[in-house]
Amino acid sequence: MSTQTQTRTEQQEACDYLRELFADDSKPEIRTVLRHVTASGMSRDISLFYVKDNKLINITYHAGIALGWRLVERNGSRAIRVGGAGMDMGFHLVYTLARTIYKSTENNHGADVGYWLEHRWL
Repeated sequence: MSTQTQTRTEQQEACDYLRELFADDSKPEIRTVLRHVTASGMSRDISLFYVKDNKLINITYHAGIALGWRLVERNGSRAIRVGGAGMDMGFHLVYTLARTIYKSTENNHGADVGYWLEHRWL
């Protein structure tokens, strides 16, 4: 299996895992934690947690794989490197994750699937 095929397979498996994890929740709540901001302010390292039954489930690894974005280790915590500035980058990360994992969802009745996950900062 080529590296590109392996990457696509891993991304699909991560998307499937996250859709299955969120399946019982009508509006899954994703909390973000800012781990680091570069000196230039042009990128951030953000961790993601899913709130289920009043418990936090770390979904950073699966979200990073699903998106194909860079995963970094910072002070013993895994985070996703998000480039850019001038907007809420936590919202951008969660919105893009929703668009990625639900992109093939049928019958969304014209709704923007990017809003199917609810974002909050921890």
